Amino acid sequence: MQRLLTPVRQVLQVKRVMQEASLLPARLLPAAHPSFSTVPAVPLAKTDTWPKDVGILAMEVYFPAQYVDQTELEKFNKVEAGRYTVGLGQTQMGFCSVQEDVNSLCLTVVQQLMERTQLPWDSVGRLEVGTETIIDKSKAVKTVLMELFQDSGNTDIEGIDTTNACYGGTASLFNAANWMESSSWDGRYALVVCGDIAVYPSGNARPTGGAGAVAMLVGPEAPLVLERGLRGTHMENVYDFYKPDVTSEYPLVDGKLSIQCYLRALDKCYAFYRQKIEKQWKQAGIDRPFTLDDLQYVIFHTPFCKLVQKSLARLMFNDFLLASGDSQTGIYKGLEAFRGLKLEDTYTNKDVDKAFLKASLDMFNKKTKNSLYLSTYNGNMYTSSLYGCLASLLAHHSAQDLAGSRIGAFSYGSGLAASFFSFRVSQDASPGSPLEKLVTSASDLQKRLASRKRVSPEEFTEIMNQREEYYHKMNFSPPGDKNSLFPGTWYLERVDELYRRKSVESFLGKVLQNICPLSTV
Repeated sequence: MQRLLTPVRQVLQVKRVMQEASLLPARLLPAAHPSFSTVPAVPLAKTDTWPKDVGILAMEVYFPAQYVDQTELEKFNKVEAGRYTVGLGQTQMGFCSVQEDVNSLCLTVVQQLMERTQLPWDSVGRLEVGTETIIDKSKAVKTVLMELFQDSGNTDIEGIDTTNACYGGTASLFNAANWMESSSWDGRYALVVCGDIAVYPSGNARPTGGAGAVAMLVGPEAPLVLERGLRGTHMENVYDFYKPDVTSEYPLVDGKLSIQCYLRALDKCYAFYRQKIEKQWKQAGIDRPFTLDDLQYVIFHTPFCKLVQKSLARLMFNDFLLASGDSQTGIYKGLEAFRGLKLEDTYTNKDVDKAFLKASLDMFNKKTKNSLYLSTYNGNMYTSSLYGCLASLLAHHSAQDLAGSRIGAFSYGSGLAASFFSFRVSQDASPGSPLEKLVTSASDLQKRLASRKRVSPEEFTEIMNQREEYYHKMNFSPPGDKNSLFPGTWYLERVDELYRRKSVESFLGKVLQNICPLSTV
């Protein structure tokens, strides 16, 4: 792949953008982001023993530099006050202009993670991408990310893109862990990247959009350990949300059906998870039922925040139906009237919803609410939604609070594929420990969200119209001001006459060109 800038031109361009940077508004200057290594600087030596405590070593989150306020959007769309802010539980929604695509989102988040952890690029042996934002029917986002590894000479990197609605990120995480716990592992780290742009046509679904990316470094001796053998998965064929029209980035959605599918998959996955953890316990001599009390925190894929609160209440309902003894006391007090119901008969039962939302409120506030911070202020990030919730949880708790806890996680992708699994948090929360470093790396999440630019509903609508206009076009440069992006953000500079996309990194002046053409329809 030919370099587009000579070293001399690169130096001149860096000088120029450094001068331009002095003119940037303070809002867009980089927030103080911890720069330290959370992991060893060299790949771990491969041994014949099973790698211990495989999980997430480090995380990075990226979201766009602009948002629209949901209260203002309610007024602009002439709907009743509270429809988006109360009914959906959404406060703000991040969004991308034509200048950003899924390639640029993933380029940005991977580079930021690697630079912050100070890992050498040749220490990565697997790179998986989960996305449903398809801009090419053949060329994977992973191949674009390989440009970042070019200078290191590291081309020996397994993995590719995985796609099924919002589930691709979780499938990629499982693939990375499975690789590391197999005979194929060569002793190096794995990178898991989740990135999407969630957009909808004008109407009721548009306020449930969002955009962002999460990159996770996976390896042994992690502070967030994927609990081995504890995955409950449910898959089936259903058309609740899908994208058959490749000339448009908008999905076809049956909202009511999709919510029922989400809750049904949650019931199934939770039951499978319960069976597996109780089996493990019995083998260890522990004979008791598993309940939500065994999860100190629970995070969910978040299409909109109100659904998550309903989902935790749904898990409490699952526990209630299996509970024995006197349910007139404790957390189930006053719920006995629902004892004889079946799960499959209650997906639209408003009395059940209301009763268990009320009964589980304290549990929701303790176990789940803090994980919804990014979703509340940025919206749905599709494949990266669940892991944005994980980052929010880390940002709102100290290492000491999290140490030794179990975090339940529910991942859902329409169509459908879903899993309930768990992380076990390291016991070591001492200063300088991997857990303390991981938590510290997420501590600036609120400050970064606060540094974004608020855009009026009118301007937001115009940008959405531009996305429609330029979708699958060729031979154009996207409209917009690159100085409106966060410094260090990769953005789409041009799509040429062969649909080849050239991305540029703002502020630092790095350039990338993908020479494989996009498919057309």
